[in-house]
Amino acid sequence: MSNLLQISSAVLISIVTLTGAAMPARSEDPPPLQLEAKILLGDVRGRIDHMAIDLKRQRLFVAELGNDSVGIVDLANRSLLRTLSGLNEPQGVGYDPSTDTLFVANARDGSVKIFDGNEYKPTGKIELGGDADNIRIDAAAGRAVVGYGNGALGFVDLTTRNKIQDAPLKGHPESFQIEQDRIFVNLPDAHSVAVVDTKSGKQIANWPMAKGGNFAMAVDRNRSRLLIAFRGPPELAVHDTMDGKLLAATETCGDVDDLFVDSMRDRVYVSCGAGYLDVFESSGVAYKRIGRVSTAAGARTSLFVPEIDRLLVAIRAGPTGPAAIWVFKPTP
Repeated sequence: MSNLLQISSAVLISIVTLTGAAMPARSEDPPPLQLEAKILLGDVRGRIDHMAIDLKRQRLFVAELGNDSVGIVDLANRSLLRTLSGLNEPQGVGYDPSTDTLFVANARDGSVKIFDGNEYKPTGKIELGGDADNIRIDAAAGRAVVGYGNGALGFVDLTTRNKIQDAPLKGHPESFQIEQDRIFVNLPDAHSVAVVDTKSGKQIANWPMAKGGNFAMAVDRNRSRLLIAFRGPPELAVHDTMDGKLLAATETCGDVDDLFVDSMRDRVYVSCGAGYLDVFESSGVAYKRIGRVSTAAGARTSLFVPEIDRLLVAIRAGPTGPAAIWVFKPTP
């Protein structure tokens, strides 16, 4: 009987070992984005829009649209440096290091207000006429490009700070990207993407979009792909930058407003007002979602800064706490 018990015990030990029941559980892989810090923005109420960065000083500019202010965050010390108040629904911000200038686009009066990049004293104002929105700095051409009104891009000389040219469009421009001699522009009201020649300012192509709400856009330069995030229904679409042909599409989180490419990791980051960050990885011509990270309701604007390898997400005041910038570190 004792021999039988010994044999049974040996068999049981073998079964446990083979099935792994006695082995320690494997740790799960870390999420592709890890929350590293929360930088409070002070008493800021309402919607927060786009951001820009002064890399030399490690300062982040935050368009606090609902608060009529721009927050200036010291990223090195992870603290609020100061707040520029008295603005008119600031939507877009752009910083030009060559002239040390901060540009702030205001929706309510259609102006672009200009500040010096050190003490942030006002140094000028450009009247565009209505709904000044996104700003891009085209350093190669020495211009700031501003989307505004019922349909136009305004080109501003970085040295003289005068508007030198307009590119008319068939709808209000949302996100747009400058790619060498072309500018790709999201026109959600027209359900299309306009392609504008950077030199002439003329539209040279119009790519109809089958879905609505094409607000966010990025260019994957390594693959010559134009990435567009739609709100209705929420989807990440991949287009060829040569002819606008749709190559692939996949579901993403809702109420998208920003989209960035992490070239080092072949990833894409999508920030959504539904309260999530979606992370995609390139897979052939398509992009496969590899993670979904919780943020907060309304946190749809973000900024990925490759030079510091961080994704910065604007969190409005609400149930999750006061207004803040959440700093995410990509992994690995």
